[in-house]
Order: sequence, then C-alpha cells, then structure tokens
Amino acid sequence: MLHKDIFEELMDEAEIERTVSEIADRINADYQGKQLVVVGILKGSIMFLADLFRKIRIDDCQLDFIAASSYGSGTVSSGFIRITKDVTCNIAGKDVLVVEDILDSGNTLSYIKGYLDGKGAASVKVCTLFDKPSRRKMPIHADYTGKVVEDLFIVGYGLDYNERYRNLPYVGVLKSEIYS
Repeated sequence: MLHKDIFEELMDEAEIERTVSEIADRINADYQGKQLVVVGILKGSIMFLADLFRKIRIDDCQLDFIAASSYGSGTVSSGFIRITKDVTCNIAGKDVLVVEDILDSGNTLSYIKGYLDGKGAASVKVCTLFDKPSRRKMPIHADYTGKVVEDLFIVGYGLDYNERYRNLPYVGVLKSEIYS
C-alpha cells in the first residue's frame, strides 16, 4: 500500500471490485428495457463511474457529467453548491442515475437531484460508493450504496483531500494530523 504512514486502509481493490459488480447487477436488473442516462459528478466519481459504467448492460444507455462542489479545500461541506459543468444530453423523459463517490451532508446530491428533476427526467436516482449518514443535513438517500462508513475522512479511488490522493487504487482513512 502506498503512503502507509498517512492512511489506514478501509477498502482494498478486491473489495472495491466486488462492490462495484454487486451495484451494477442491481442497476442492470432495475433498468433493463429503459432509457438510462448515467450522470457522473466530477471529479470524485470518476474512478467508481468508469468501473461501474463498464459493467452496465443496458442497450439504451448514455453517459454524461456534471461538476459541482461544496468543499473547496476543506474537509467539511460548506453547504454552498457551485455547478461548474452542466449535462449536455437531453434527459427529458429518460431515467437518470446520478453517480457520486460519497454521500455526506447531502447538500450537493440534493441540489443536483432537484436540478435534474427540473429538466424533465422520468426519474432521478442516486448511486454512491460510500454513504456517511451521520453527516446528513438534507433528507436524501442513495438508491444504490456500496458501503456505509463512519464519520471518517476517506481518500483514494477518486476521493480526495485538497485534490490529492484520488489516484490511489484503494480507499483509505486519512490520518487527522494530515488535515488538522
């Protein structure tokens, strides 16, 4: 493992692979025969999204992205949502699956879900690799969840601290002395 001195491993590569496959199996069953638009929230979802999208076996499936942030360089959501990139495909009348790395306060996902609903989607559901319900501020839940985690600051596999550690192939708990 890289950086053993600043991380404690939470989820290794094999567990990530199994979890992504299980989520994809559920999505494939739920969306068979539907028009699905998978919308990844940049940047954090990119690793999870890439692995998940390759396992989706829906004939009428599109991929798009939206970029939003409520963190900046901190470790706690500010609550202010800033969209920096909008979806480009027409989602009206289609089922939308929003893919995120972690559901934390719920501020970002709640905002994005409402925003995409407003574009006329037939449905908008949420898929997240990690769910941190102890930090929830908005009444939102994930329809597809990989793993529920405690109130820990995790990085790797797309999750970052100040734009670092996204490239790690596993997920680790960042030791508090790094960000305190």
